[in-house]
Amino acid sequence: MSGGAARPVETEAVAARAGRGAGAEAVELEVVRPGALTTVQDLGRPGYAHVGVPHSGALDLPALALANRLLGNPDGAAGLETTVDGVALRAAAPVTVAVTGAPCPVRVAGRPAAWGAPVRVPAGAVLEVGRAVAGLRTYVAVRGGLAVPAVLGSRSADLLSGLGPAPLAPGVRLPVGPAPTAPVAGVDVVRAPAPPAELVLPVRPGPRDDWFRAGELFGARYRVAPASNRIGLRTEGGPGLTRVREGELPSEGMVLGAVQVPPDGLPVVFLADHPVTGGYPVVGVVPPPALALAAQARPGTPLVFVPN
Repeated sequence: MSGGAARPVETEAVAARAGRGAGAEAVELEVVRPGALTTVQDLGRPGYAHVGVPHSGALDLPALALANRLLGNPDGAAGLETTVDGVALRAAAPVTVAVTGAPCPVRVAGRPAAWGAPVRVPAGAVLEVGRAVAGLRTYVAVRGGLAVPAVLGSRSADLLSGLGPAPLAPGVRLPVGPAPTAPVAGVDVVRAPAPPAELVLPVRPGPRDDWFRAGELFGARYRVAPASNRIGLRTEGGPGLTRVREGELPSEGMVLGAVQVPPDGLPVVFLADHPVTGGYPVVGVVPPPALALAAQARPGTPLVFVPN
């Protein structure tokens, strides 16, 4: 939506749950510039794979959790995940925000502000989260969390299934929940690790590791492919894995971190919005804690797999 009236996301029911009456001043963030791809994310909606619903949630969970801890929010409070070029938001009322994940310039009302620390945004001021100078995804949390409606217990946008709020567009208004009782933590919270210059992913054997030449995955060097997205990290530049067992598979369950091998032999690592079933063999599984670095790996980043 561009050039029209702002599209409210909040409903009266959401306002009531947040402790605001219908006539009270709304605490909202209005989208001025949505960036290349900015979505609302929290810890996701695990436990629904049996009904075809992906896990979803922030790709770099430690970065979102850090932003929330800086503000005194619970780890699961919903925030924003931006991709490459950030986002710009106007505060309808004073709010406190924190920006983590991929390092980037931050400005409030045109003036430089801190990255990785609580920042006060006055009413009417614009928070500008700039282009990532390293890494790929930046996270923006607001004290109180984003109070968009939850679907299956999560406020996360799932790009594969379409569940949750749509990616941000100009004029969208994002409601902010009530401030938590915990204090703002400040800048002494442990920082998230820097984006990797080389991505090293540990892999546990998968259900079809015997379909490929033994150890071949660990002897190859790849690059992160530009076609990577929230569904999966695709690889390029390395040799295709050699099949030692031919034949096709019926669709079977897929888990977060599954390393699937399509016909070209180049591994694909499934991320938060991955499908819950698939028919290509899974040679291994990357443990979920290691996937945060994958979320920050830009196209072209060298990639190696190591046994776990």
